[in-house]
Amino acid sequence: MNKQRRLLILGLVAVVVVGLAAWFGLRSRHSADHLTLYGNVDIREVELAFRVGGRLATMRYEEGDGIKQGDLIAEIDAEPYREALAVAAARVEQAQANLAKLKAGTRPQEVERAREAVTEAQAGYDNAVLDYDRQAGLVASGASSEKLLEAARARRDENAAKLAQAKQALGLAQEGFRAEDIAAGHAELSAAIAQRDQAQTQLDDTRLNAPSDGTLIARTREPGSMLAAGTPVYSLSLRNPLYVRAYVDEPSLGKLAPGTRVSVRTDSSDKVYSGQIGFISPRAEFTPKSVETTDLRTDLVYRLRIVVSDADEGLRQGMPVTVLVPFADNGR
Repeated sequence: MNKQRRLLILGLVAVVVVGLAAWFGLRSRHSADHLTLYGNVDIREVELAFRVGGRLATMRYEEGDGIKQGDLIAEIDAEPYREALAVAAARVEQAQANLAKLKAGTRPQEVERAREAVTEAQAGYDNAVLDYDRQAGLVASGASSEKLLEAARARRDENAAKLAQAKQALGLAQEGFRAEDIAAGHAELSAAIAQRDQAQTQLDDTRLNAPSDGTLIARTREPGSMLAAGTPVYSLSLRNPLYVRAYVDEPSLGKLAPGTRVSVRTDSSDKVYSGQIGFISPRAEFTPKSVETTDLRTDLVYRLRIVVSDADEGLRQGMPVTVLVPFADNGR
């Protein structure tokens, strides 16, 4: 009986020793040749939307389809934007014609007509001066009245004003348009060109192209829908780069550095992925519940971002992974 009791006690002690060893192994999460970290796949997602509003015309892909950068994936009815571009282009032509007119100045025929107007005004003024001088002589001899003299003086002054106005018009015709008018013409043309370019950009924005390679994980609108600018129509899961979000405790932090090469494993396959540590958070946080056991959730850890260089369809958003950091690769 004593022998059996001793065997039972030895068995219990062995179980306790093994359990403690396993527990301490989980706490340290590293062996003599590598450090083991735990985390999750973190794939970036993009909400794809048009920069302009309108009626959705086509949706070219379904959920789960893979697309390449630059692929046309959706279109908005472009007719209103084509019409707006035509109007803007016509305004550019109008502004160009107006500026050409300003630069060309007054036409020769208009200058000649202004010169003839000066000649005519000069003749009228000369006659008015002669009539005034004649009336002044008659008043001096008593042959005319002051009233007629005043009327002659008024006609002389009126014709003098007409002559001055005609000479000024001739000067303007010969000089052409002012530099300020030409500068305003240039500004008008620049504004018209900018409006045309804006209309062209809006027309181009009726076509939605993939910003990068990826997989469409959601199709949120259908053809015929009226969209406001910025309304998402697809959700795109980016394939590259792919990140793993992992955590390391403070005692193991000194064994890691940005650029450290690591291996990434999943529970769903035997494939080993390659990656490197790209970011180590400077701030400690409590271990997320999705990563560790209940006891270890209260530990303070530091977040890592690991860039996976050879990711494929085997890595999916949120998938738990195990990260192995070989000490030999780190020079430790």
